[in-house]
Amino acid sequence: MKQSNSINGTEFRDMFAAATTWLEKSASDIDALNVFPVPDGDTGTNMLLTMRSTVEEGFKVTDTSVSAIAQAMANGALMGARGNSGVILSQIWSGLAQGLCDKETFNGKDLANALEQASETAYKGLSNPVEGTILTVMKDVSKASQKQAAKNGAGGDVLSVMEAAVNAASESVANTPTLLPVLKDAGVVDAGGQGLFTLLDGALRFMRGEAELMRFRKPQLVESNVPMTPITVTAPEKVGADEIPFGYCTEFLLKGKELEPEKLKRRLVKRGQSLIVVGDDTTVRVHVHTIDPGAIIHFATTLGTVHSVSIRNMDEQHQDFLEMQKSRTPVADIEIVAVAAGDGLSDVFTSLGVAAVIPGGQTMNPSTKDLLQAVNSLRSDKVIILPNNKNIVLTAEKVQSLTEKHVHVVPSRTIPEGIAALLSFDYEADFDANTRIMTEALSSVKTVEITRAVRATQFNGFAIKKKQAIGLLDGTIVAVADEPLDVLRTTLTKAGLKKAEVVTLYYGEDTDEKEAQQAKDEIASKYHNLQVEVVRGGQPHYNFIGSVE
Repeated sequence: MKQSNSINGTEFRDMFAAATTWLEKSASDIDALNVFPVPDGDTGTNMLLTMRSTVEEGFKVTDTSVSAIAQAMANGALMGARGNSGVILSQIWSGLAQGLCDKETFNGKDLANALEQASETAYKGLSNPVEGTILTVMKDVSKASQKQAAKNGAGGDVLSVMEAAVNAASESVANTPTLLPVLKDAGVVDAGGQGLFTLLDGALRFMRGEAELMRFRKPQLVESNVPMTPITVTAPEKVGADEIPFGYCTEFLLKGKELEPEKLKRRLVKRGQSLIVVGDDTTVRVHVHTIDPGAIIHFATTLGTVHSVSIRNMDEQHQDFLEMQKSRTPVADIEIVAVAAGDGLSDVFTSLGVAAVIPGGQTMNPSTKDLLQAVNSLRSDKVIILPNNKNIVLTAEKVQSLTEKHVHVVPSRTIPEGIAALLSFDYEADFDANTRIMTEALSSVKTVEITRAVRATQFNGFAIKKKQAIGLLDGTIVAVADEPLDVLRTTLTKAGLKKAEVVTLYYGEDTDEKEAQQAKDEIASKYHNLQVEVVRGGQPHYNFIGSVE
């Protein structure tokens, strides 16, 4: 999707169609996280099924305004809502539709307002909102979006607001165990919050034009800010006469006239727990955990017709959950250590699944000890190291003989090579195969580096003055000038942009964002079929590090 200051209805729908596919890839992982409010272990699946219904309705609308499509998607979410998380998700969609009402397109400010309305609507749908859940994540998303929109001024950039939303969601999910002891004890983040983050992350990636890359990658679970403690699981026992059972997770759709959801909620609030009543005067979705589902269904039939009834025994689900926890292994089979300098680059590698990022690069090569400590700190016994610098490859290879763990070095000599290797990682392949696949991927990218000369010299036919900007293409000096942007233009031209598809520029700590944006705009205007991305790398010494694919 091309970046713009406004998004229409079909683009909005396509964003979340892609996000639903992104969620599908991690639905089972999200299921395994679910331990609140009862261990019914199907949050990811329920959110996925709800989103499928949401998107299906979006494709049925002929009116392409964002108002019409958002309302259709909200109706689809309500009709297809599954489980506690699905019903809350349907409330979020209801709020989004309200926030986008009467709009043909929306800008960054409109999106922030819609996310705020989504948060408020989600909270109103619950009789007893609990912090540390999807609700908290949605609230934090709303606040961050409003803050970013205020920075943008009137109108505003949609992409920057969405980026702020996703970053806030990630931080909020990681923080959920500090708000809910049950999550802290289990060593996991909130499943519903993780699901919401995955959806927003998928939508953002689509907005950035990463739809093709999403086909070959898998979402990463947000890690808890709280250190994980060992989980001790005892054998499941049947609920005794003196114990309080979990009861039945009861869901249904109620259709009728003058149903008054708020009044219905007050009538049901004492009949169970985790009550959610959402909808309007003609259609209401009810979710409740109760000991006597029959009484609630019977009461509902006096108000209208009941549809899509689901009653699940949560005591049996609890026993299944405990059995699942016995074999639960939160440790990744293969973990990756990468070397990078700059907080922006560190964030990039972390977002791509790297377990440990070691500060280092030019002028600050990490030692063998640094790399060894990082490898030994990981929980997996299979570790891949990405040196990302030609001067660190041999150091990394020494680690293999110093640890009992199985260590492979993928000899990436630049940051772009390291990222290319990560993007090729195959979650279904074994250790040796992934090492081979990642190593082969190193040759798929050209590396552009723009820095300044530390001394005067003559090299490769260039008379270089101290502090002049120099451009390197795959380690060879190919351009010299006084200004970094001039050198960048020349170096990229020599990288063969006419045959390239994607250029990503990571700008350093001494480079202004406006300068990076100027470079992006110039490249995009000259090469219309080229996808150009700008990312803050924060790296020292290098004004730009670029990858050409």
